[in-house]
Amino acid sequence: MNSLIEVFIALADLLEAEGRALRHATVRTALAVGCVGTLFMFMWVGFGFCAWAGYQYLLVRSDPIIAALVCGLLILFFSGVLTWQVKRLMR
Repeated sequence: MNSLIEVFIALADLLEAEGRALRHATVRTALAVGCVGTLFMFMWVGFGFCAWAGYQYLLVRSDPIIAALVCGLLILFFSGVLTWQVKRLMR
């Protein structure tokens, strides 16, 4: 009878330790995902400012239509390169 109680106590201790480890890993993963999300937000805002600065630079030197076309084509080219890179990485 004592050995059965000891087995249950050992099992309860093991489950408690595994639960703590799982909680710790979950919190670390959630923080990492939050950091990556914030990183992507900052990256896109920075890319937007770069595109806007390029548009303003071209606007001073040419027509607004040409400036918008050049900036739009550069953004499409950048998007295509990123899409190609993701497709290549997903193989």
